[in-house]
Amino acid sequence: MSIRNIVGHFIGTISVIIYFFNTVFWVIPIVILSFLKLIPIKSWQKLVSYPLDGCATAWIGVNNLNQRITSNTQWDVEGVETLTLNDWYLVTSNHQSWVDILVLQRIFNRKIPFLKFFLKKELIWVPFLGIAWWALDFPFMSRHSKSFLAKNPHLKGKDMESTRKACEKFSTKPVSIMNFVEGTRLTEEKLKRINGPYKHLLKPKAGGMAFVLSAMGNQLHKFLDVTIYYPEGIPSFWDFVCGRVKKIQVKVRILSVEDILNSDAFGMDYFDNPEQRARFQRWLNQLWSEKDHTLTTMSSSK
Repeated sequence: MSIRNIVGHFIGTISVIIYFFNTVFWVIPIVILSFLKLIPIKSWQKLVSYPLDGCATAWIGVNNLNQRITSNTQWDVEGVETLTLNDWYLVTSNHQSWVDILVLQRIFNRKIPFLKFFLKKELIWVPFLGIAWWALDFPFMSRHSKSFLAKNPHLKGKDMESTRKACEKFSTKPVSIMNFVEGTRLTEEKLKRINGPYKHLLKPKAGGMAFVLSAMGNQLHKFLDVTIYYPEGIPSFWDFVCGRVKKIQVKVRILSVEDILNSDAFGMDYFDNPEQRARFQRWLNQLWSEKDHTLTTMSSSK
């Protein structure tokens, strides 16, 4: 093993240790505040949510400092100049590696509200994490399968209704909702097996985004279309913490959620109307074609 590799592994180990202790440090106040938020007074819960988000933001801030200290990655980021903490965002991105999460947290930290994901309602029972996610206002979705609804038709629409109710807290407090529409991380094997229309992307799945828009469309203002590109190839988490990722390019495009909702592409009857589903899928496919073209341009200029 060369000296360069030994140094890289040493840096990676130090970086992972910092990530670990930083996470443990901030998990403690988050869990304590989570139990305080159980007090069923809305004004109190809203008040407690601010230091909770502050803890999560500080956790990301220390992670970002860790990255600056342990790596010399060059960051080329476009499109974040006009973002604010006082707006409501729906965010999507191509998904290639677990590093994508760190990239998104780094470029958006303190620029937009803390990124949150829709979670299955069953995850609320995960020890400690479940209550932490709940306290951090990660929206829990309630989805019934088609077979279940066929046996219980009186429950049709109840899942969306319960999710909308769970998201009411976001009407007065800005939020950023993250959704990876590809549904899984990109690999060369998946790209070849699927044999889709895109050179750099997997086929997008409209259901998740449609669910978010149906449940929260009137509360969200801006749609952030994020394109992440790694000029040297898709890195692993270990590559990243060892400082082997020399450059990361990110382009952010801002669209209006209102324009999407008012266009022919999307309708509130998405889940009941096959024609509406097809229109929205075509709109998302077009968005993905543009993203694929952007990635082709970025790869040709490296």
